[in-house]
Amino acid sequence: MDKLELKGKWNEIKGKVKQAYADLTDDDLKYEEGKDEELYGKLQQKTGKTRDELVTWIKSL
Repeated sequence: MDKLELKGKWNEIKGKVKQAYADLTDDDLKYEEGKDEELYGKLQQKTGKTRDELVTWIKSL
């Protein structure tokens, strides 16, 4: 998922991610311009998924 696609859909996707992983906090899911990799890293730590798995999963939401 490219940066613009992630940025544009993030608010919409964030709620679905929180439903799937209730232990994620708002800080874990905070999207900041230019810090995409940091966001993916936090999600990887919390979910145990690889970056590619996360990208595929987020695209499917």
